Amino acid sequence: MSRIERAIEMAAKKRQAVTPVASEPLAEPAQAASKVVEAAAPELAARETDHYEARHEVFASVPSPVIRNPFLVTASGETGPASEQYRKLKSAIVKLAQLGRFDKSLMVTSAIGGEGKTLTSINLAITLAQEFDHTVLLVEADIRRPTIMKYMEMESPVGLTDCVLDGIDVGEALVKTGIGKLSILPAGRIVPNPVELFSSNRMQNLLVEIKNRYPDRYVIIDTTPLLPFAEPQFIANVVGGVLLVVREGYTSTDKAIKALGLLKNHNLLGVVCNGVSQVHSGGKYGYYGYYGYK
Repeated sequence: MSRIERAIEMAAKKRQAVTPVASEPLAEPAQAASKVVEAAAPELAARETDHYEARHEVFASVPSPVIRNPFLVTASGETGPASEQYRKLKSAIVKLAQLGRFDKSLMVTSAIGGEGKTLTSINLAITLAQEFDHTVLLVEADIRRPTIMKYMEMESPVGLTDCVLDGIDVGEALVKTGIGKLSILPAGRIVPNPVELFSSNRMQNLLVEIKNRYPDRYVIIDTTPLLPFAEPQFIANVVGGVLLVVREGYTSTDKAIKALGLLKNHNLLGVVCNGVSQVHSGGKYGYYGYYGYK
């Protein structure tokens, strides 16, 4: 008889010699262990939740929203030419991050208004968040014309400007979307001097804090257009990379060249072409194409 078998036999004899105090029969070891775990579960769960919330954001309690906006093509999960292009863009961004080309924080901008930079930001954020491994923060930094929350059909009393001006912690201003691990930092209240706000040390420090608080999180910042406004220049100094959105038949060549010139000292990850006409199965459609930039 092996040592293990002898130990088991001795343990069995000892259990037979013990008289139960309670009238309820003794549970099997596995059952007893289960009861102990169940009894301790509330306390352990509380401790684990406190530990988790101290380091991460909690998303499980947020119900999945119903996205009705037809321009948010990635939210429905359906396949199509436009959503497929966003998935390609997402794959390119993830690959660049894995190669160390940028630190998972990026700014999305355009030369002028109306080119689709905000919709690109939202759809890219949704596509990233739909993957289990990715936590995403979408920052609404176009405080002159904030539209992200309108597209998402959500509301929030505070946002980015309130965090800077009133010292509100970023975690208290985040809005959980219910789409994977995607949160939004809304624009916040309107301010009369956006350039002064974004050039301030308080804004710069806040953007750095947002980027560094969760190093494994993708941070996508939607900004104002480059040519009419100065805010993107200050944001570009903080983020790890930049995406430039241009729209076919809308953005003139000279404006695109001027925008690229403003970004020459920054890490331009690529150009996203919006509304490109492409023949497919006998029809034409508008889609987003990603072009790497070197």
